[in-house]
Amino acid sequence: MNTPADVADEIADHLRASSDPGRALQVQAYLKSDLVHFGTSMPQIRAAVRGPGRALSHEDMLDVVRMLWDEAAAAPIFERRMAAAVLLSDRQDILVASDLALIGGLIGQSETWALVDVLVPRPVGRISQREPAATGQVLDQWAREDNFWLRRAALLAHLVPLREGDGDWGRFSGYAEAMLDDREFFIRKAIGWVLRDTARRRPDLVRDWVAPRTDRMSGVTIREAVKRLQPEDRDALMLAYREHRPATIPS
Repeated sequence: MNTPADVADEIADHLRASSDPGRALQVQAYLKSDLVHFGTSMPQIRAAVRGPGRALSHEDMLDVVRMLWDEAAAAPIFERRMAAAVLLSDRQDILVASDLALIGGLIGQSETWALVDVLVPRPVGRISQREPAATGQVLDQWAREDNFWLRRAALLAHLVPLREGDGDWGRFSGYAEAMLDDREFFIRKAIGWVLRDTARRRPDLVRDWVAPRTDRMSGVTIREAVKRLQPEDRDALMLAYREHRPATIPS
């Protein structure tokens, strides 16, 4: 029977065997990353994780995640950390609220949207659907953190549930209201992204939330938020944004 260390080594060997030095330089430059990069593609990372990770128990899976993430090396390797994030995403069905302590630590160390945006939407989003009270307490703390990746995570944790017509709209909208004046691009983008995906099923909810705030929203936030609204609503909101005033939507 393979130990967690065996599984972590198997995944790491697959990542290394699929390395592409040319791609590594391109991705490292694109992400402005200080991590070591193999240049392994996302499909290859997912393939490396899928087989070995499928049968792991909850505790063994978490051990593999820790081993991939915290490799004892001079510099962490991006693809190992991405494999850890993909494993958490693939096995979100066995995660519980107490795992948010580990996930929050990984988010705080991520230093790139590429890792955060795999660590959060499905793993944290699904935990929040199963254990809303416990997850909400953690997200409230993340939303107040100085580390903007944790603040982004507090927002993106709502992405998948709200996209499906479920989720805690009140909590998300409270976070978005509090962060609407944030100068950080990745916060502004996250607010718009969640609003855009919420509008898939509840466009009127998004329209009515955006309308009184068009004079406060950044360009990146509102452009994302209105993408899935009816053309007449989108045009009215964008006009109000350009004129620096709250929008009035005809009833």
